[in-house]
Amino acid sequence: MRNDYHTMKNETAPNGAARERGYALVGLLALMTLMMLAMMAMAPNVRQQARRELELEAIARGEEVAEAIRAFYHLSQPNRLPTSMEELQEGAPFGTKKIQVLRASAARDPLTESGEWRLVKVQDREFIEFMRAIALYTNGGQPQRLTKDNRLQAIAVPQITNVLDLGSEEEAPGGEDTSTMSKGPFVGVASRSRRESVITYYGIERHDKWVFTPLFR
Repeated sequence: MRNDYHTMKNETAPNGAARERGYALVGLLALMTLMMLAMMAMAPNVRQQARRELELEAIARGEEVAEAIRAFYHLSQPNRLPTSMEELQEGAPFGTKKIQVLRASAARDPLTESGEWRLVKVQDREFIEFMRAIALYTNGGQPQRLTKDNRLQAIAVPQITNVLDLGSEEEAPGGEDTSTMSKGPFVGVASRSRRESVITYYGIERHDKWVFTPLFR
């Protein structure tokens, strides 16, 4: 018995359409899998780029604070350093007035949830370690102040020794430093983030070791 052509076509059409839909579904799933794998591969780079941008912003703000400290010192009569971030934000005393020297946005650290900078005093361990890092960055020896500001030269800084690079660094503990600070004349600020950095600042690869000060810029 011969099968009618039109009958055979009508009987096989649904099965053919089902196969085509199956192939399309498989192709879609394969495409989605490839896209997901590509996004997973890109994710670390995206996160790293985001951290890099945040660190660049932190450096820009930190250097604004350093410049504000310099301006405060210059405008104060007699010359003196600020004793708190609040005082620095209020402005430098100039006669009976106060001159604004720091933007509100720069007064916040973008690397931490609290946004609070750590104040660094001239005798603090962080400042001495920063001096030592600069000495290593400039090929050893007693670090020379990068500033050409003659007035700032009057601020005495500690003498450092043992600036040899021993090739070992303290492992970054991560998290955020939440310890309290005592008020008093400060020469710079540092982040409270204790994380390793994506970029370096004077060769330093940890956020809380970056000291932003007018004495070395």
